[in-house]
Amino acid sequence: MIVSELLVLFIFYSFLGWIWETVYCTVQNGHFQSRGFLFGPVCPIYGFSILTVQLLCRYGRGVISPDTPAWKVFLICAAGSAVVEYSTSWYLEKRFHARWWDYGNLPLNLNGRICLPVTLCFGAGGVVIVRYILPVFEKTGSRIPPLAWETLSLVLMALFAADFALTEAELNSLLQRIESVENEFSSRAENLYTAVAGTPQQVGSKLKGLEEEFRSRLYSAASGLNVRQKHIMKNIRSFRPGKVYRYSLHAGQKLKEALAQIRRAGRR
Repeated sequence: MIVSELLVLFIFYSFLGWIWETVYCTVQNGHFQSRGFLFGPVCPIYGFSILTVQLLCRYGRGVISPDTPAWKVFLICAAGSAVVEYSTSWYLEKRFHARWWDYGNLPLNLNGRICLPVTLCFGAGGVVIVRYILPVFEKTGSRIPPLAWETLSLVLMALFAADFALTEAELNSLLQRIESVENEFSSRAENLYTAVAGTPQQVGSKLKGLEEEFRSRLYSAASGLNVRQKHIMKNIRSFRPGKVYRYSLHAGQKLKEALAQIRRAGRR
């Protein structure tokens, strides 16, 4: 399998994953929601997973193939999806202090990163992909000339790289903004506590007033987010603070709530 073919298939499977995620979340939420970490219509975690299965089918020396018993394909795909999903969730949270999915409200979950019902669905999906979808792609791919693979791979990877770079830049800018607000709130809260430490009855009311001030600022900040930043905020499920503060505003979550409030007001 040539490198250009691998790259094209990776993007194609990522696109299929984006379609699945978007349709599922749109039906679940009752309104259109473009899912994924990137701005473009791709979910790389699906591209990586399906391409890995295809490579195992072709070069895995019998580990998995369309002729492998369905129960074995199911177990391999379920276990593989759990490893990929958990490790991806862990990395994204450590890197960006945020989660793009959280199964904490579903039964038999592990730290909210994976859960048994979803893993079983991925296992069943793996059986369908290995038995019926990949054989069709193998036959179709063999008819495409190498020059077409190479041309397509250059175009698609250029778009993917640009999308990734733009997403990374916008996300880092957004997170720096959130961290700056969080640091300012924590610093002012500490100073306020020190100033009124002798009158504990004032601490609660003063902190509440400070929180209201910052909540108002975050509402204004949410109104000023650009389209790409709004897309990021919409797809992030929850934020995890990178630092531990004595007084935390949870600025990321408050900004997400303010953005949702603005959307609801716009629909009226």
